[in-house]
Amino acid sequence: MKNEVVVLFGAGSIGEAIVRRVSAGRKLLLADYNEANLAAMQTKLQEAGFDVTTIKADLSSRDSIKAVVAKAQELGDIMGLVNAAGVSPSQTTPAQVLKVDLYGTSVLLEEFGKVMAPGSAGIVISSQSGHRLPALSQEDDQALAMTPTEELLALPILQDDVIKDSLAAYQYAKRANVLRVAAESVNWQKRGARINAISPGIVMTPLALDELNGPRGAGYKKMFESMVTKRPGTPDEIASLAELLMDRRAAFITGADFLADGGVTAQYWFGNVAEVRNSSK
Repeated sequence: MKNEVVVLFGAGSIGEAIVRRVSAGRKLLLADYNEANLAAMQTKLQEAGFDVTTIKADLSSRDSIKAVVAKAQELGDIMGLVNAAGVSPSQTTPAQVLKVDLYGTSVLLEEFGKVMAPGSAGIVISSQSGHRLPALSQEDDQALAMTPTEELLALPILQDDVIKDSLAAYQYAKRANVLRVAAESVNWQKRGARINAISPGIVMTPLALDELNGPRGAGYKKMFESMVTKRPGTPDEIASLAELLMDRRAAFITGADFLADGGVTAQYWFGNVAEVRNSSK
């Protein structure tokens, strides 16, 4: 029998929590731009008994993603894909957010959709931010979901007159993520594979800490008071959902997005709207 392989993009807390649940007895390929993060996660997982290989990768580059695909195929049959990579609004420019979080995720779905093994499953970690945009037109939804990947960044709704800051870029990227998951799931189905998205709220990771300590940190802390949990989430809570979605028990689920944010988006739209929206800006 060929080895079964799980691929993780993004050597961060949520991705690690997921692969710990779905990679036992399988080859695990870690891909990230930061080689120090890769080495640290490899050591930690190897000490826990996992069979780990690493590869430096740039999510914004099709060639780099194709190199990860080729490496994964060398290891065996690709049974799992987890995309937990990305940049946050406080880290970079609007253009780079769109290049990594929107374009890169689209490339990843496309390239891995060509090679996933029958019975395999994937998860894209998106964000509650995608649910903060008002409803787009049917034409804009269709464009974000179906435009050929190499033409995506030229869409009129992704230009400077609409995308005025990194937060707006992030929201559009995350909305596009779940739309692309739904659209690409049709192609994945042809291979007997499934792909779903999870849109977490504020989860305690280094990326979230950047946001909490940034200019919007005070607003985020106020948001906790509107949440059923009164606290941020943990990587393990997101990983528990991902484990289910990647398991055979979820064989009837594909092309879907799961909002896991402690109820803050429901509060944003249907609760104390003025207070919660103002704290979220």
